[in-house]
Amino acid sequence: MSLVNPPEKSLPPEVSPTTTGPAADSKDIGSTTLVSYVQKDEPVVTRRELWSYYLYYNGDNGVGPIGYSMTIFQLLATQAGFDPVAGPGSSCTASNASGQCVLPWGSGTKSISSIVLVANGLSFAIMTAIFTTIGSAADYGNFGRWLFLAMTTICWGAQFSSMSLTSSDRWKAAMALYIIGFVSYGATLVFYAAIFPRLARNTPHAKALREKYENGEIPFEVYEREESLEKNRISNISTMHSNIGYVVTLALNLSLLIPLSGNPKVNNYVIVLTTAYWVLTGIWWYIFQEPRPGPRLPKGEHYLTIGWKQIFEAIKQYKKLPYTFTYLFAFFLLADGLNTTGTLVSICQNNKFSFSFLQNTYLGLSQAITSTISTLGFWYIQRYWKIRTKRMFVVTNVVTIFIPLWGMIGIWTDRFGFHNAWEFWAYNVVFGLFQAPYYAFSQTMMAELAPPGFDNMFFGLFGLSNRASSMIGPNVIQAIIDRSGNNWKGFPFLFALCTSASLVIWFFVDVEKGRKDAVAFAQRHRSADGAHISADDADSEIGK
Repeated sequence: MSLVNPPEKSLPPEVSPTTTGPAADSKDIGSTTLVSYVQKDEPVVTRRELWSYYLYYNGDNGVGPIGYSMTIFQLLATQAGFDPVAGPGSSCTASNASGQCVLPWGSGTKSISSIVLVANGLSFAIMTAIFTTIGSAADYGNFGRWLFLAMTTICWGAQFSSMSLTSSDRWKAAMALYIIGFVSYGATLVFYAAIFPRLARNTPHAKALREKYENGEIPFEVYEREESLEKNRISNISTMHSNIGYVVTLALNLSLLIPLSGNPKVNNYVIVLTTAYWVLTGIWWYIFQEPRPGPRLPKGEHYLTIGWKQIFEAIKQYKKLPYTFTYLFAFFLLADGLNTTGTLVSICQNNKFSFSFLQNTYLGLSQAITSTISTLGFWYIQRYWKIRTKRMFVVTNVVTIFIPLWGMIGIWTDRFGFHNAWEFWAYNVVFGLFQAPYYAFSQTMMAELAPPGFDNMFFGLFGLSNRASSMIGPNVIQAIIDRSGNNWKGFPFLFALCTSASLVIWFFVDVEKGRKDAVAFAQRHRSADGAHISADDADSEIGK
């Protein structure tokens, strides 16, 4: 999770692509195959530590922060709003309502759908500030460990505070808690993901592979493939556990939603139960994680400024990491389109099912069950046929394009295009089958393309591309909806965004070459103290 300290040996071995063992005294980086350095004294990942890592994600499944919290926020806002056709004082839920609903906003009014999208846009802007300012700082000392705990605790607090959201006049508080919960939840996902490359490099299997490679027992191609599969193993299993937690959480919530269906506070109780489950499964990571601190913060630097300096230095070297930065840019647009598409579909779904926690729980169960099955299935297929990560990602990525394409149909007809109950069932099933593996493989691709030892820095940038990317989509879509009064008019823009980004990743990102570039970058630009990116281009000698 952090930058490595200076190794006892100056650098890891380097080998020619045609050799099977270390090649001595070679200094020509361009003609060698480089292997990422693993610090010898880093603790081996224990079974207990790995299971606590999986269990954290089991609870951090998003049911509360991005599911129920958005529903209760949209519900209270709708109850507080009025029908613009009937005028102030009217009800948006009346039998003769026009289907539109607005709230006073600034000097005028704004539709509820637009307000939800504004909240999302604000959330992503705050996440952007977090990841750029202190994301890279998590690579130093134990700062990342405490930052991860702080973000988790804030999210738990925001979720438990939802007990106060009991009337429509508290819709602003619901909006504030939604933003706080969404931001801290997004941060936990980024800092959680930044841990797994370091875990994957320190499993007993990974260390055994490295030893065999260094002893000349296996060629580089075998080592590279097997290490990549080890990353995929941890990423896919952790994603599977997230989906198992998704199933268990939703099933537990039914124990409240069904018998207490007439209780006005049942939705609040459900959010509390969901968060309590996360606390129960997530606390073990902070108890059992092994210490793998990064280097000390360099003298004269500050945690609030080092991140910007590191990112600036990294971006200056983009020509040496062309595939890494191409992936980050394209994934920024792709995630923007996908995240905003999910928000827009959820808005339509909440309207269709009258903000029913019970109905959303049933729909969520269909997604959670298919997600768990598909994650296992895709991992089995990849492991059995030794398929590279990018090919698996491309397969899952195709569905990302079809979701907004289907929504576009709803502009011209009410027969299809997220107008019918069965379409939301189909959406949740299809999303579960393809999008859960999509998240796992996209994360693994980032791990492949990130320079070893700079995990938090590049996963912070990945966080901008993934969780904090949706600054374009929500703002454009809310403007379209405000102007047209039609939620479905936003889907064409999202379809164009997802399609263009997908094509860039499919045809212009070479993961294998990008991985070699990333390792070479880490070895060239790690400073002498191991603490930060060196701006000096040490091409002439690797250890300099």
